[in-house]
Amino acid sequence: MVLKDRVALVTGGGTGIGLAIALAFLREGAHVAIGSRNPAHLKAGEDAARAAGHDMLAVRMDVTDAAMVRATVEEAVKRYGRLDILVNNAGVSGQTPMTDPDDARWHAILNTNLTGAYLCAKQSLRHMRNGEGGRIINLSSVLGRFGVAGYAAYCAAKHGIIGFTKALALEVAARGITVNAICPTWVDTAMAQQGIAETAAMLGVTVDEFRRQAIQGVPIQRMVDASEVAELALFLASPRAAGITGQAVNICGGSTAGAGG
Repeated sequence: MVLKDRVALVTGGGTGIGLAIALAFLREGAHVAIGSRNPAHLKAGEDAARAAGHDMLAVRMDVTDAAMVRATVEEAVKRYGRLDILVNNAGVSGQTPMTDPDDARWHAILNTNLTGAYLCAKQSLRHMRNGEGGRIINLSSVLGRFGVAGYAAYCAAKHGIIGFTKALALEVAARGITVNAICPTWVDTAMAQQGIAETAAMLGVTVDEFRRQAIQGVPIQRMVDASEVAELALFLASPRAAGITGQAVNICGGSTAGAGG
C-alpha cells in the first residue's frame, strides 16, 4: 500500500474526480477526509467508501470561506493526528461571456477554483511536517493550457492554478513538500455533462451533436475516466513521485499535443 497511514484531504471529494481520488487513496492505505458544501455529495462519498470497506471523514465545507477551510483542516488533523496530502479538487464551471451583465458567476468561478485552492493550501501547509513528504495536488484542466470562447472565468482560473502550482512548489521545496497540477480533458462526470449541455445550447446544436464534436477533439476518441485521473493523483501523492514538483501534468488523450501544451 503506497499511502499506508498517510492522511489526505480531498476537497470536492463526494462525487466525480474527487471521489475517485478519495477511493484510490483509501485503497492504498491512506486515511481520507473529504470536504464539500453539498450534504448530499458528502453522503454519497461516505456511502461509496463504506461500500468499498472503508471509513472516511466527511466534512461540510465551502472552500471560499477561510474560517470553514481552517476548521475542516483542523478537524482532519484532530481525527487522524496529521495531514500529509491535500488535493484541491473542488471546482465549478459555467459560461461567462462578456455580454453577460451579471458578474456573479465570474466571481464564483474564480473564488472557488483559484482562491479556494489558495485558502486550502495555506491552512494545510500549517500542518504538513517538514521533510516528511507532504503533497499538494491541484486540479487544473486542459483549459489551463488554452482558451475556449465563452469560458473566460474558467480558463482564467485554471491557467491561474498552473501559475499558483509553480510558485508554491518553489516556496515549499526546501520543506520536502511537492506541489503539482493535473490537467484533464473531458472527464465523464456530472460537471462535464453540464458543460456539454451549456456549450451545446450556446452553439445552437443538440447535446448529442456537441458531445460527438467534443470527443472528436480528443485523439483517443473518448472521454477520460475519473479513475484514470485518480491513478495519476495516486502516483503524484506517492513516494515514487518525490522528485516531481512544480509540474502541470496533462491527462488529455492527446488533445493538447497539437496546441503547444
